[in-house]
Amino acid sequence: MKVCGQNIRKIRRSRDLTQEYMAFEMGISQKAYSDIENSKVKINLNILTKISDILDIKPSDICSISHKCGTDDGYEDKYQNLLEYMKKNNISIPKEYL
Repeated sequence: MKVCGQNIRKIRRSRDLTQEYMAFEMGISQKAYSDIENSKVKINLNILTKISDILDIKPSDICSISHKCGTDDGYEDKYQNLLEYMKKNNISIPKEYL
């Protein structure tokens, strides 16, 4: 998970955004956000989705489900297929996952 935190920091800095801005957008403290980048907390799907939305990137650009497996795992495709299935079957999807 350390790779994910490092990737978040690198992408955030490349967009010239502060930790304070990211924390504000996520509705958390700057300290809590810093803990994410420093890999002091595990990044769950909710956190990953919020950060990727703010940075306007795909969650897989930050980290894959398992960064050890590489990029050919198809997790992004599975995620998109799951979303399509839920939409097709009128299953409610929280807006933070869209």
